[in-house]
Amino acid sequence: MSFSRGPKEPVPEVDTNVWSCTSEACQGWMRESYSFSEEPECPLCKSSMEQEVRVLPEVK
Repeated sequence: MSFSRGPKEPVPEVDTNVWSCTSEACQGWMRESYSFSEEPECPLCKSSMEQEVRVLPEVK
């Protein structure tokens, strides 16, 4: 017996404000809307973060 969920609807991608880690050795980032601080530190390496815009799947 096989289970099929059928074709998935494509998720629209939108420009999204994010915080990105400034450390070259770290790939950490987070959506700005999920940040609790005005200037967060990277949750992975504790480096400072800078704002940028990425094209990401839309979250409703």
